[in-house]
Amino acid sequence: MTAVAAPAPTRLWTPARVLVTRSAAERPYGQHVLERLQSAGVQDVELLRGDRLPNLRGDGDRAAFMRAKNTLALVVGAPSRRRLQPIPPSADWRFDLAEGCPAHCQYCYLAGSLSGPPITRVFADLDEVLDGLDPYVGRGAITSGTAERGGEGTTFEASCYTDPLALEHLTGGLARAITHVGTHDWSGPVQLRATTKFDDVAGLLELPHAGRTRLRFSVNAASVARRFEAATSPVDGRLAALSAVARAGYPVGVVIAPIMPGEQWREEYGDLLDRIAAAVPTGADLTVECITHRFTPGSKATLTEWYPRSRLEMDEEKRTTKRGRFGAVKHVYPKDTMGELRGWFTDALSARLPDARLLYWT
Repeated sequence: MTAVAAPAPTRLWTPARVLVTRSAAERPYGQHVLERLQSAGVQDVELLRGDRLPNLRGDGDRAAFMRAKNTLALVVGAPSRRRLQPIPPSADWRFDLAEGCPAHCQYCYLAGSLSGPPITRVFADLDEVLDGLDPYVGRGAITSGTAERGGEGTTFEASCYTDPLALEHLTGGLARAITHVGTHDWSGPVQLRATTKFDDVAGLLELPHAGRTRLRFSVNAASVARRFEAATSPVDGRLAALSAVARAGYPVGVVIAPIMPGEQWREEYGDLLDRIAAAVPTGADLTVECITHRFTPGSKATLTEWYPRSRLEMDEEKRTTKRGRFGAVKHVYPKDTMGELRGWFTDALSARLPDARLLYWT
C-alpha cells in the first residue's frame, strides 16, 4: 500500500498534572504510558504510594474545575469493568481505554454520565481488557447476527466515555487496541469502533488494522462547532484526518452530533455534508450516525456549573420529555422538529453521500 501522508495535528493536549497509582505503574502498559508522558514533555508526574487518588473535588469553583480538567490519572480499572456492557445503538459491547476528556464541549455528554471531578483517567490494565474480549465474540445483539448490521461482526466501542485520539500522543492506547484487533485470531468477524473530535492520526496510518477498526469523526455545523466545541481540532482538521485514515484502508464514519436546528441549519448542515463528500476518497467504506441534541436534569446542572456563560439552549419548555426503561428523564426536541430534521437529513444524505450507510438516527 502506498504510504499516506498524515495531516499535521492542530491540537495536542498536555496535562498540567499526572497522578499515577502504584498498581498502574507496575503494569507494562502503565510503564509504556509513563515513557510516552516523559517523551511528550509532561513535567508534573506524581507516583502515588497506593491505589487511591487524592481528593480532587475542590470547592466547586471554576479554578477547581480547571485543575481537574487539566489532570490526567493513570489507574487500574475495577474488576467489574472487564464484564462488558452493551452500548446501543452504537455497538454490541463497550470497553474503556480511558474515562474523561480534555476538550471543552459545552454540551458534553459525559457531564450526565460520569460523577466526580472531570479528570481524565487512563486505564493501565488495557492489555488484560483486550485479552478478555474473546468470550464476547458472537454474543452481541446490536450488530451481531442482525439483518441490518450483521456484516459489521461483533462490535466493540472504545470511545463511550472518552475521546481516545485526544490522548493518543500520551498513551498509545488506541494504536494498541487497533493492532490487537487487527492481528488477533478471532472466532468470528469483529470490529473496533472509536469516535473523535481530534486529528492526530499519524501514528495510526501504518498499523496492521486489517480493516477491522472503523474510525469515526464527530463533526457539526460551523456555528455549533465554533460556539460549543472549545479545545478540539477544527472540523476541517477532522475531515483531513478522516480522508487520511480512509486512504490507509480503514473503514470510516462521521458522527453528526449533536444536531441543533439553528436559524440556518439546512444551509449549514448542507455545507457540512458537501465538505464530508469532498474529503472522503472514492470507494471508501463510510457510515453516518445522526444524534440530535438532548440533555438530562443532571447534565444540565453540571454543564451550567462548568460553563456558566454558555449560550447553549437547554430550556425544558422547548423540549419533549422522554423517559427511559428505569424512569430516567431526557429532554429531546419536540416530535415535529425531530420529524423535520430527520426528513431533511435522510434526503440530504441520499443526495450528497449516496454511498454512505446511515446506521441510526436518534
